[in-house]
Amino acid sequence: MSSAQAVTTATFQSEVLDSGVPVLVDFWAVWCGPCKAVAPTVDALAAEYAGKVKVVKVDVDQEPQIAAKYGIRSIPTLMVFKGGQLVDQAIGAVPKQHLAGMLDKALAS
Repeated sequence: MSSAQAVTTATFQSEVLDSGVPVLVDFWAVWCGPCKAVAPTVDALAAEYAGKVKVVKVDVDQEPQIAAKYGIRSIPTLMVFKGGQLVDQAIGAVPKQHLAGMLDKALAS
């Protein structure tokens, strides 16, 4: 079980855009190999940044409206939102230190 919370079209506004802390959003799909490869990293970041950053997952097959709104064309796509705005993103199974750097930058700004 992932420590990252699943969000839907119904909860995206309250969980991501209205969040008081930066949010890492993992856009993924069940069939996506690179998504499975990055999942343990996302879960580790959720644990390490608990209380400072919220980590959520969006299944692009289940929530195509969110994926379309943010122009998701390749998965995994990982986006950092702060204050309701997209502030950073990475596409593909990027290293943990890259994602941690994105989160640290969002926390510092």
